[in-house]
Amino acid sequence: MQEQLNRILEEAKAQMAKAKTQAETDEIRVKLLGKKGELTQILRGMGKLSPEERKETGQMANKVRSQIEGMLNDKFEAVKQAAKEAQFKIEKVDVTEPGVARNLGVKHPLTRTMEEISQVFMNMGFSIVEGPEVETVYNNFDALNAGPNHPARDMTDTFYITEDVLLRTQTSPVQVRTLLKQDPPIKVISPGRCFRCDTPDATHSPMFHQVEGLVVDEGITMADLKGTLDSFAKQLFGPDTKTKFRPHHFPFTEPSAEVDVSCFKCGGKGCRVCKGSGWIEILGCGMVHPNVLKVGGLDTEKYTGFAFGMGVERVAMLKYGVDDIRLFYENDMRFIEQFK
Repeated sequence: MQEQLNRILEEAKAQMAKAKTQAETDEIRVKLLGKKGELTQILRGMGKLSPEERKETGQMANKVRSQIEGMLNDKFEAVKQAAKEAQFKIEKVDVTEPGVARNLGVKHPLTRTMEEISQVFMNMGFSIVEGPEVETVYNNFDALNAGPNHPARDMTDTFYITEDVLLRTQTSPVQVRTLLKQDPPIKVISPGRCFRCDTPDATHSPMFHQVEGLVVDEGITMADLKGTLDSFAKQLFGPDTKTKFRPHHFPFTEPSAEVDVSCFKCGGKGCRVCKGSGWIEILGCGMVHPNVLKVGGLDTEKYTGFAFGMGVERVAMLKYGVDDIRLFYENDMRFIEQFK
């Protein structure tokens, strides 16, 4: 048996010298030390030996086993390192080669416009608040002083889900939610999507975006409203922009006005964009109606406020010279990539 042990040890050395991979090394381990391995078979046959031979052979067998296990560990480590180095050579990167061009995305013009508008108002101290697109009839109409017979409540203008739930037609319900949750002073804007029953054409869409604003505090006047919106227009369209306020009517503001800005394409001289008038309408506004303030439980003798709202699509169309609102929603990358 001792001769067999010496032979097994020499064979192990020879076989491991030839092994190149972990699989080949593991095959040698199984052949020698596995359940049916050569060394295992010798150890199982030691019971037939005399006590003196068993002791001597057992010591030698343990020594051979220890040597083989040590050689196997060294070989496993060696082939593992060799495999790693070979992989490094395959994956070697030539840093002198030209890089691969990566096409970067671009912000959608509506996203860009909404962010520009929001940033202007945040620079003036406004906070952003948001609300759900699925709203109650109360928040969308009743709390905003739009009576039961207001034409905007017709099914031809509004998407109703149930009798009391609808897709909001404006972001003004966020103003109601803010009045109910927050005490004055209030200075917020609410950008978001809105929905109305419009047939899609070059200037109308059943889905659109608005940015509305609300300011409520003691001593707020129409002068504050005009100063805020004049500053907004100059920051968004340029320092030479002028504003003009025209009387109008909205159920949730009194007095109400529509705001025009001097045409930023022709400087007020008259062109195709402003249809020769020199002015472009951009938003509606007014002093918050006392009935709306009462919804928030405010003392209308103590607090006043103003509100305004603008269509993001309209501002984007004017600013970027887009003549069809449907282009914003067609996901045509040829159109969107022009805004890089």
